[in-house]
Amino acid sequence: MTQKVLLKVRLILEYNGMVLLMKQTTDNGGKYTLVGGTVEDDEYAKTSLIRESKEEADIVLEPNKLKLVHTLHKKKGENTRVVLYFKSKNWEGEPYALERKKFKKVEWFPLDKLPVNMSPTVKHVFKKYKDGKVYSEYKK
Repeated sequence: MTQKVLLKVRLILEYNGMVLLMKQTTDNGGKYTLVGGTVEDDEYAKTSLIRESKEEADIVLEPNKLKLVHTLHKKKGENTRVVLYFKSKNWEGEPYALERKKFKKVEWFPLDKLPVNMSPTVKHVFKKYKDGKVYSEYKK
């Protein structure tokens, strides 16, 4: 049996103790989540995150300003994902939800007062991130 592992990337964008979250549309779960997506076959992780950030939130990132802060190994049924979380405090553009079928809006939240209505995975990762953990495992 061949196991396929998906590589994903997410952005923890920080500004003055606040982090940027995207609010999903009701059809997509209605929860708060992070900018990011799947790394395509022809991409490296940072390249993918830069592309996803522009497509989803209309922001421009520089690869040398992205710092890997957490790696999540996630099992969901038969699926396995490895998600790389990069932090940046530098970007260009005004964050905005461009993919209106997926996201209603973007919002800034204090890192110590995150919304309750976050996806379970994002809750898990922020807990580990705040505790300074660089690796975690999650099974859904």
